[in-house]
Amino acid sequence: MKKKKKVKVSTILIYVFFIIMMVIYLAPVAWIAMTSLKTRPEIYKDPFGLPKALHWENYAVAWKAGKLGIAMLNSLFVCVITLILTMLIGSMAAFAIGRMRWKLANAAMVYILIGMMIPVHCVLIPLFVRFANLGLNNSLWGLILPYLTFSLPTSVFIMTGFFRSIPNELLESACIDGCSIYRIFFSIALPLSRTGLFVTGLMTFIGNWNELLLALVFISNDAKKTLPVALTKFVTPYQTNYDKMFPAIMIAIIPTIIVYSLFSNQIVDGLTTGAVKG
Repeated sequence: MKKKKKVKVSTILIYVFFIIMMVIYLAPVAWIAMTSLKTRPEIYKDPFGLPKALHWENYAVAWKAGKLGIAMLNSLFVCVITLILTMLIGSMAAFAIGRMRWKLANAAMVYILIGMMIPVHCVLIPLFVRFANLGLNNSLWGLILPYLTFSLPTSVFIMTGFFRSIPNELLESACIDGCSIYRIFFSIALPLSRTGLFVTGLMTFIGNWNELLLALVFISNDAKKTLPVALTKFVTPYQTNYDKMFPAIMIAIIPTIIVYSLFSNQIVDGLTTGAVKG
């Protein structure tokens, strides 16, 4: 009976903890969604109160004023190209490190993982100077290159664990049947590691979708600004247009909320699988 009581108490505490964490994470999103439907006087008068009327026109005004349509297309282009290149190059590098035998495999892994330890702020000025000399400033490709560079270490790290979990007998039988290394990679290794590809792809896409610092520094042309940079238009040195900024924030975060809501289980399963088997 004592053991059962202890189990029940511990279970209740766990649920209480998760409920508290859920409230902590969801409360800011709910407040932003509620505030986005208020007028500016309402926001200043009662920032935490419920709106007296639902002003859906705030979203249309924010969409036009911030040119969010162009910014969303720019973000989509940058994130999709970065996603494709990261998954292709990262999976190839991970397969070479995790499954192929060569002397510098461990050194290459360490070198790639060093990229996870370097903050973006440390390389911001050198990147800006180098890209200015190459004419890559105010170019979407000038964002894709650093996004790709900072996305690869995580992709290689996760995918290496998945490739190492593939049974040796399967790859050896493929070699006996006459498969080349490229056939083994594309026909056997990648399909068996599709969960890892899904996880790294989702993390790469959402991480670059929300990135602000590099896009803010490298892009000054309004026609090429990404969505996070477009949100800064509503903040001026003299005032902040809250009635436009909050709807714009909701427009920016809705895609990520939908993606995480639909694929959260796959993300957790993929990460735990790579961690255990790697």
